[in-house]
Amino acid sequence: MNSRDTDVLVLGGGVIGLACAYYLLGSGRKVTVIDQGAVGSGSSHGNCGTLTPSHAMPLAMPGVIGTALKWLFRADAPLRIRPSLDPGLLRWLVAFARRCNWSDFSSTSAIKAPFLVRSCELIAELVERESMDCEFERRGTLYAYRDAAAFASSVWLPRALAEVGIDIEALDSAEVEAREPALKPGVAGGYFNPGDAQLRPDRYVAELARAVRGRGGELQEQTRIESIERQGNRIARIRTTHGDYSARDVVCALGAWSPMVGRQLGLRLPIQPGKGYSITYSRPRNCPRVPLVLKEASVCVTAWNSGYRLGSTMEFAGYDSSLNRKRLDALRRAAAAYLHNPEGPEVREEWYGWRPMTPDDLPIIGSVPGIDNLCLATGHGMLGVTMSALTGVLVSELLGKRETSIDTTPFSVRRFL
Repeated sequence: MNSRDTDVLVLGGGVIGLACAYYLLGSGRKVTVIDQGAVGSGSSHGNCGTLTPSHAMPLAMPGVIGTALKWLFRADAPLRIRPSLDPGLLRWLVAFARRCNWSDFSSTSAIKAPFLVRSCELIAELVERESMDCEFERRGTLYAYRDAAAFASSVWLPRALAEVGIDIEALDSAEVEAREPALKPGVAGGYFNPGDAQLRPDRYVAELARAVRGRGGELQEQTRIESIERQGNRIARIRTTHGDYSARDVVCALGAWSPMVGRQLGLRLPIQPGKGYSITYSRPRNCPRVPLVLKEASVCVTAWNSGYRLGSTMEFAGYDSSLNRKRLDALRRAAAAYLHNPEGPEVREEWYGWRPMTPDDLPIIGSVPGIDNLCLATGHGMLGVTMSALTGVLVSELLGKRETSIDTTPFSVRRFL
C-alpha cells in the first residue's frame, strides 16, 4: 500500500475534527482528515442541534447518582447505567461520583460557561463568513415543566447560571404557554434561555466539510485506522485501510472512539460512550417556535424548516450498537405528554449516537506528555456541536505555538494522568 506524508493529520471527521481542520487551514497549515465512515456520520449527525451556553452545568451534580440508581433497571429511563463489570466504566463512575458535589459543580460551570458563549459567537461568525446553509437561528431555548414540585425544586438553576454570567428568565405557567402555543395546557412553569441558538447539525457538518475542502483540506472517508506506530516521542506512522500516513502533527478528534486509539499509545483516556437517541420527522402542523427541553423527561424538541426532531436521553451501555426501541418510545411518550402535535406525519430517521463523556464533563484539548506531535481534541460530551468552533481555534493556536484565546489548562489530559 502507498505511504503518504502530510503536515497535519486529523483523526476523525466529525464536527470537532472538521472544525480543527478548518481553523488549522486558516492558520496556513496543510490538513488531511481521515474518518472510518462518512464525515459527520457519528454523533454529529442526529443530535438536536441546539447551541446551548445554558448547558454550562455538568452532568455530575448532587443527587444524580441516587437518581441513576433508582432508574437502574428501567430500560427507558432518561439516564440509564446498564449494570456491567467493565473495569473502564467502573473507574469512570467512581471518578464521576467524586465530582457530584456543589463545589465541583460550581467550578466546572464557571469553566464551561465562557467556553460555550465564545464558541457560539464563533459559530455565528463562521456561518455568516462561509454562507452556510444549515438553518442557523438565534431563538433561545425554552425549558418546560409540567410537575409543580419539580419546577419548585429547580430554583438552583437560575442562581447557578447567573453566577457564571448566563442569562435566564424564569416564567410562570401562563408565560410559558403564551410563548409556546405548541405546548398543552397544564405547564407548571419554565425558563427561557435567550443566549441559546439552533442549527441543523447534519447540514452544519456538511457545510463545514465544504468549507474545509474550499480551504484546500483533504478529506479521506471510509478510512479505518488499523494501528499506530511510535518512534521515541513521536507518532511515526498511522496504518489505515487506505495506506499509511505520517505527519508533522496529529490531532485526535475521534470522539467516543478516542480511548481505542489512546490504548495503542499507552494512554488511558477516561471517556465513556454516552448513547443518545433521536427521531426525525417531517414538520407537524403545530410546530414549536423555539427549541424545547421537556424537563421531567429530559427530552429535547427542535423544529427546522426542513424537519422536526425529538432527542436526548443518556445511556451508558458500552458500544452497544442496537437501536433500543424502548428508548425511542420514551421520546414519543414524553412529547405526547407535553405537545399538541408531538410527532410529524412522516418518520424520516430513527438514530442513535455515542457522545464522548468525561467524568468531569470537560473536553480534553491539548498536547500529550511524552508524545511531541499529538494534540487531543475529544471528550466534548453532549456539547460537541456547541463547542466545535472554539475547539478548532484552540487547536490551531496550540499547534501554532500561539497564545490561546482562553486558558486551556482545565482541558489538559494531565488532569487524568
